[in-house]
Amino acid sequence: MAQFEIGDRVEAIDDVISGIVNHVKGDMVTLITEDGFPMEFQKSELVLIANDIRVSNFEVAQIKKEKEGPKKRRTKTVKPKERNLPKMEVDLHINQLVKNPKSLSNFDMLNLQLETAKRQLDFAIGKRIQKLVFIHGVGEGVLKEELFSLFRKYENVKYYDADYQKYGLGATEVYIYQNY
Repeated sequence: MAQFEIGDRVEAIDDVISGIVNHVKGDMVTLITEDGFPMEFQKSELVLIANDIRVSNFEVAQIKKEKEGPKKRRTKTVKPKERNLPKMEVDLHINQLVKNPKSLSNFDMLNLQLETAKRQLDFAIGKRIQKLVFIHGVGEGVLKEELFSLFRKYENVKYYDADYQKYGLGATEVYIYQNY
């Protein structure tokens, strides 16, 4: 531990305070700051500034940071099979959306399915999910056409038939361009 004498220039280790030693008593050192205020520190909290040469902890940290250089980012390798898997599936079958579908008219069912699709698509865009699959079933194709009409309203969306082996003809996959 450094020995401090009255008149020595010192600097606090963990603070931006420097000054001249005014009083030393045991382990405590009183210094007068450059602004003229007396402050007490323990000897272990101070560093002697010899011949006005000083290197602060901040400067040491900056030099270490420069020497380390940028760290290489590790990218997660995605297997080809996983690359094509959709991140999110939305089942638009009416029995998945309501408990008693018989109480609804065809118009109400279609509107509920479209509202669900729009809400889920907006959610995926907000959460930056790139791929999602809307499972709409085959039926007469009314819901599918209405979905296509909905997707055309979005400029950052591309849609196409989903994987036939997994979904058959009753699903549409949507790809969302993130940096649009």
